[in-house]
Amino acid sequence: MRLGMQAVTIRDKAIVLAEHPDPVPEAGELLVRVRAAGLNGADILQMKGFYPAPPGVPADIPGLEFAGEVVAAGRGAERFEVGDRVMAIVAGGGQAELITVHERVAMPVPEELDWTAAGGVPEVFTTAHDALFTQGGLTTGERLLVHGAAGGVGMAAVQLGVMAGARVTATVRNEQARSQVAALGVNAIAPEGFEDAGPFDVILELVGAPNFAGNLQALAMNGRLCIIGVGAGAKVESFDLRALMGKRARIHGSTLRARSLEEKAACARAVERVVLPGFASGDLSVPVTATFPLGEAPAAYERFQAGGKLGKIVLEV
Repeated sequence: MRLGMQAVTIRDKAIVLAEHPDPVPEAGELLVRVRAAGLNGADILQMKGFYPAPPGVPADIPGLEFAGEVVAAGRGAERFEVGDRVMAIVAGGGQAELITVHERVAMPVPEELDWTAAGGVPEVFTTAHDALFTQGGLTTGERLLVHGAAGGVGMAAVQLGVMAGARVTATVRNEQARSQVAALGVNAIAPEGFEDAGPFDVILELVGAPNFAGNLQALAMNGRLCIIGVGAGAKVESFDLRALMGKRARIHGSTLRARSLEEKAACARAVERVVLPGFASGDLSVPVTATFPLGEAPAAYERFQAGGKLGKIVLEV
């Protein structure tokens, strides 16, 4: 006899499918039947024990983004109705049949997106938009470099940069993926020697420490280095502060997961206002490498860790 919802579950640093009690929406929250949930690098880190969920979030159910149908609403939640299609970035718990989410961080799913595509939107497009525009201040005509552009956030950043009228260069290690990224209208190059393609007004770092020295060299005057990924290494042994001073450059880092409700709501409204219209206009798309049923989540995690993907891996519920 089934006692509750099925959810991807972390047990002993491995992925299994297990039953959990159905969540109940509190004041201001929506109960959503998940239709699709994207897989992200943070989920892999959480599985390995390196990125625990913040307080108040299921510690053993990964998933930072989802799309689904509203099935109930808590007291005071009035923006969406039962049956509405919504998507959101969350601090965890997205890879399950049901999830509760505060209505202030939920966004309507554009008509142009099916469930699979919508499930791969919130995390990567919110992360990329926040880093490039809210924090990096990227403007029309500026030169943008995106490292690791074949991943989910990288592909989102490249497209957002092009849509904003920036001149975009992208580093992609896989040669086949490089040609596919170039098809988006950007200068796609191998990572080696990227400094020679500069200077750049904004650099989005999704790879990590090995690029740091080259990034400082490639920054333009008043350039901004946005660090949001460190998969290839997180520690820089040393660098010359004079290089930063001489260019009047700025370095900042960011994560989204532990931000407050107010901050996440502000991000959601910015994405609704600026990003979602891009799906209607055709400027934005969600490249999906592979889809897996929720019951095959272990295989999805293996595929993600195998590398060589272009865009997103999505669990279909």
